[in-house]
Amino acid sequence: MIHDNTSWLELNTYQPEDAMAFYSETLGWEFEPTDLPEGGAYWVARHNNKTIGGVFDLSETVPDDENDTIGQTIEAHWMTYMQVTDINKVQDIAGKSGGEVIRPALFLDGVGKLAVITDSAGALIGLIEPLKNS
Repeated sequence: MIHDNTSWLELNTYQPEDAMAFYSETLGWEFEPTDLPEGGAYWVARHNNKTIGGVFDLSETVPDDENDTIGQTIEAHWMTYMQVTDINKVQDIAGKSGGEVIRPALFLDGVGKLAVITDSAGALIGLIEPLKNS
């Protein structure tokens, strides 16, 4: 069910333009804007014509209510995504094993399905089910 590789890297930042300029100049990465199903700014990162990850604008994270501090306390960070063959099944198993689904699977054009869960100790981990032809 889980492949033995890290398949997607995602930079979550409040300064996406500055970060993309840095990685373009430093590592030669290219970025293409794309739409998220629930809205928000996202860019797909490529290097040598290979899709390698993305950049998410944390400033577009809006609290659900006054008690929701997500987007107010999250610092800029890199998220690692592990490749799986059935993201829905892994989300279900994670929930039954003491973890929690933080961001349910969503489809990203040209990439596949992405989700974020926590393990039983609360550590975040991303999941990716790439497109079948990837």
